[in-house]
This record gives sequence, structure tokens and C-alpha cells, in this order.
Amino acid sequence: MMRIDSGKFKGRRLIENKYPHIRPTTDKVRQAIFTKLQFFLPEKKVLDLFCGTGAMSIEALSRGAGSVTMVDKDFRSVAMAKENLKNMGIDQKVVKCDALIFLDKCTEQFDLIILDPPYKSGLYGVVLKKIYDKKLLTGDGVIVCEHAKEDKFETDKFQVYDEKKYGNIAVTYLCNFEN
Repeated sequence: MMRIDSGKFKGRRLIENKYPHIRPTTDKVRQAIFTKLQFFLPEKKVLDLFCGTGAMSIEALSRGAGSVTMVDKDFRSVAMAKENLKNMGIDQKVVKCDALIFLDKCTEQFDLIILDPPYKSGLYGVVLKKIYDKKLLTGDGVIVCEHAKEDKFETDKFQVYDEKKYGNIAVTYLCNFEN
């Protein structure tokens, strides 16, 4: 059973994921990510690509993020994310769209971008290039990439400022080179 770890919605349950193709971020990894970002997060604008259940976005909102935009191409993920938001009494943007198409059309900038595509999908480098080319990350923004620890992807457009491993999972934190 997944719960929100901290903040305004601490302890609140998220609906059970009944779909094997959706791999929610574990509580341990989610807690580690948001503990690291706790002083950065307040009032920030968040983009959660490949949002799955919406747990990462709801955790961000619980810890003070100003707004989130959740994107997933799977109708089941979008339905679960919307239901989780509704159960928390939160009104935020959930978009049913392929992440690459969304990025092609996006004109907004975000302070925090969460990337958690299917592991070994090869999407990390392509998505990061689109984010860079369209300048979708604010100057002092952060990108959080959750991936299988053996996944390798091109990060040369951004500076890797930290990476943590949790068993078979790795989290890479990126920022703009200017910072």
C-alpha cells in the first residue's frame, strides 16, 4: 500500500496499482528524492512526465510545490492519477499524451521535471534533448531521472550534480550548467 510520506497529505493512502505495466516509485526512493529537494520545492512548478499513479506529483504538492502538470500516454495511468488527486481534494493538470508529443507542444518552463519512463526504454536521452532544446527547465531548475542502475543515457546538455543508488534503482539529479 502506497502512502504519502510527508507534508500536508502525510499518511494519506493512494489507490492500489492493479496494472503490472505501471511501476510506481518505491516509498523509500520517493522519500529520499523529496527529502533531498525539501528546501528547493516550495512554490515550484513541477512537470511529472510518465506520471503513472501520480504519487510523485502528489508527494511534491504535499511538500509545498506550487503546481504540477502530470503527463502519461496510458489511459489507465491517467485515470489512477486523476483518482488519486480527487481523493486528496487536489485540482491539478493531468494530460493524456505521449511525453515526446507533449514536449514538442510545450511552451511553459518548469522548476522541477521528474522523468520516470519505462526502464530500458531509451527515452531518457531523447526527452532530455527536447527539454534542453525547448528551454523547458528554469535557470535554477532540477531534473530528477529515476532509472534502472544499469541504464546509461546522454546527459551532456545538463550537469549531473548527484546520483544515488537504491538496490537496482538509480536516481540522477541534473541541473543547467550555469548553476
